Amino acid sequence: MALKPPVEVPQGAIRLNTDSQKLEFFAQDQWWQMATDVPTLNGGARGCFGGGEISPTTNIIDYITISTAGDAIDFGDLVVSRRFATGSSSRTRGLFSGGTTYDNIDYITISSTGDAADFGNLSVGRGRQGCCANSTRALSGGGLAPSVSDVIDYVTIATTGNSVDFGDLTQDRGSIGGFSSPTRGIFAGGQTPTMVNTIDYVTIATTGNAQDFGDTNGNGVLRGPAGCSSTTRGVYGSGYSPGQTARLYYLTIATKGNGLNFGELTSVRAEVVASTSDCVRGVWAGGQPGPKTDIEYVTIATQGNAVDFGDLTLARSSAGGLSNAHGGL
Repeated sequence: MALKPPVEVPQGAIRLNTDSQKLEFFAQDQWWQMATDVPTLNGGARGCFGGGEISPTTNIIDYITISTAGDAIDFGDLVVSRRFATGSSSRTRGLFSGGTTYDNIDYITISSTGDAADFGNLSVGRGRQGCCANSTRALSGGGLAPSVSDVIDYVTIATTGNSVDFGDLTQDRGSIGGFSSPTRGIFAGGQTPTMVNTIDYVTIATTGNAQDFGDTNGNGVLRGPAGCSSTTRGVYGSGYSPGQTARLYYLTIATKGNGLNFGELTSVRAEVVASTSDCVRGVWAGGQPGPKTDIEYVTIATQGNAVDFGDLTLARSSAGGLSNAHGGL
């Protein structure tokens, strides 16, 4: 449903449509329905991890059922083997974007298994960017190509084609953690090449430059965090701060402010961890030192340390993570 409201309604406003009993947000001069349910698939939502580094790279895609625990299962292969690709998705389609200096975007149908297909290209070939999405758009922000970038570009997930300019981050940087609510996209941490504590946000349904949200944590800088979210809360961590860290932080996406301590992963991991969620659980997979096969999870609505989930099919770092039930949907 998309109705023309009075011109005085501000961008990003939220309302309850009393006819449909659905939440809606205002963007691009119309009201858009917010999806608030979590889909099920073979007993629960599905998370996928694609690509990564293992002497030197791999094209493998694994999947898990996030609401359970257990080892990952083979899904298929990426079009191109690469590391530092990042994942984003709608409820049906998953995208693996970029990687090192690649501009490739691959896509999969999350509910099935099989090899990825070509989607299009990023506007700038790069890896270690932050990715976020709602049910319509996927955004890629910043990255290393090999120098740092402030570019944010986007695609419409249901179609195929090359990405389009969205705007710019508040500063050039790579090694960024990305996650979202249905309205806002968050880009946390990074390097310029020195480490930073920056958190930026954008309104996904519009275009324009990012704005300052706050700082990653109270302890200083954070490079290469892996992030995931519910519709209201983002959780991010691991990476370097300034040494390798297991620390996790959280923030409330609808507000602005600094990250707060959440807990820790079961072990120290570097910036090359894949992450995703089903709005209830946040999941982190792989990483360095190792590389690791470990998958572990937290309950996003609470605070506390991660617990063991299972193992990837192949030990690796620098994979991309996505799901059909993350906080942007």
